[in-house]
Amino acid sequence: MPKPKVLVFIDWYLPGYKAGGPVRSVANLVDHLRDRIDFHIVTTDTDYTERTPYAGVTPDRWTVLQGGEKVWYASRACISTKVWRELLAQERWHTVYINGMYSRWFSIEPLRLLRGSKQRRVVAVRGMLASGMMRHGALKKRAFLAAMRLLGAYRGVEFQATNQEELQDVKEWISADAIVHLVPNLGRRSVAAAPPSRAKEPGTLRLISVARIAVEKNTLFAIQCLRDVQGGVTCDLFGPVYDQGYWAQCRQAIAELPANVRVNYKGVIPSEQVPALFANYHALFMPSQGENFGHTMAEALASGLPLLISDRTPWRGLEAARAGWDLALADGTAWRTKLNELIAMDQISLSVWCAGAFALGSDL
Repeated sequence: MPKPKVLVFIDWYLPGYKAGGPVRSVANLVDHLRDRIDFHIVTTDTDYTERTPYAGVTPDRWTVLQGGEKVWYASRACISTKVWRELLAQERWHTVYINGMYSRWFSIEPLRLLRGSKQRRVVAVRGMLASGMMRHGALKKRAFLAAMRLLGAYRGVEFQATNQEELQDVKEWISADAIVHLVPNLGRRSVAAAPPSRAKEPGTLRLISVARIAVEKNTLFAIQCLRDVQGGVTCDLFGPVYDQGYWAQCRQAIAELPANVRVNYKGVIPSEQVPALFANYHALFMPSQGENFGHTMAEALASGLPLLISDRTPWRGLEAARAGWDLALADGTAWRTKLNELIAMDQISLSVWCAGAFALGSDL
């Protein structure tokens, strides 16, 4: 029996990695389901924030990747309604899967072209309707969603939510009658056999963040939490700078930190290298304003790295599982207290939390 053909629209895909979670979400989905589904992926021929095309990729035709999925790497010159219409008509697609909500060419245009058709369409919300995300550019987003509803672009469309909160977000912002499938994100298939040993001396702490430098990732808040800690702390930031104005505020906050705290911007790292990187740190420090999944968090747990994160992600109840801490963003004192507790830990104390993180990550 032939596998169902699914056409995916996503702004960035492998070998890209700078867009973070959305790329990882679809890559993991393909990795888990490629034996059962024939994936065709339409994307750009450049990575997030880049203008130079991927080396060795021929654009504007189907390319078969090593895993078997077929990818159409669209060049900037050939992204058009005409090409999109041809791709949609090329096969009898079982499903057209649209990753995200706001992209002109990879979300809005496919929905516009398929408006009123019998073609099955599924939109993966990817946290874009969460309360934290909706606060940024709120008027613009509300106007956009109202226009899409008025034009009937969401009529007959199904939605993927990855948790119960996201399901409610779709009901609130799209329609109370919207068809929403609750399908959690999938982690990487490979998991370490055992957590690495992490040397830890009382009075020192090595933190890592792997995320865009952006308001919604709360980078500035993380830096500010380090102002009053007691002990030697190093915090390494990995990820693309999304907002230069916001990054300027972060740099100013870094310059004002005391001598016992060092925050280093390390640039962007390929996603395949991230799990190995975690072995060098004591905790993942990411007080994000909201995550619909948090692939970096899942991969940290799978590497036995405890999480110090906000309570606005699916990773809750961490302290009870001895896997980390999920704290309220409004309680700045709690963040500083927990950081000082981490600084004071010795290797034996930290190993309990590393074991808990690894146990939780192994269940993904």
